[in-house]
Amino acid sequence: MEKKKKTYSNVDEYLFALPDSVREKLEKMRKVIKKTAPEAEEVISYGMPAYKYHGIIAYIGAAKKHYALYAYPDSIRAFNEKLKKYEISKGTIKFPYDKPVPEKLVSEIIKYRVKGNIEKSSAKEEIKRKTRRKV
Repeated sequence: MEKKKKTYSNVDEYLFALPDSVREKLEKMRKVIKKTAPEAEEVISYGMPAYKYHGIIAYIGAAKKHYALYAYPDSIRAFNEKLKKYEISKGTIKFPYDKPVPEKLVSEIIKYRVKGNIEKSSAKEEIKRKTRRKV
């Protein structure tokens, strides 16, 4: 029988379902993200906490052996040097539970993502304006 994946209606519910030691790490990361991007909306997307401002900034999540920041491939490329001591994949940065949340690094990545989302959103708006003028 296939195990049904738990769904959450909000981030507090997601965090409450985690063991205390795991929850502490994600709550710390949540605090850093909210401080860095206070205008970001906190949502559940793909079953994980996500932060939106002109599009998704990043996701956070817990796994068996790590907690993670899902910050898209562009962030991994931009911060490649600073991420050398972490396990990374295409758009994921995995942090071991036995290490503290790298607050400064998470903050820098979130700032980078917010800036990128604003630029992308502005470019889309400019294209829409130009298209409307031509009609």
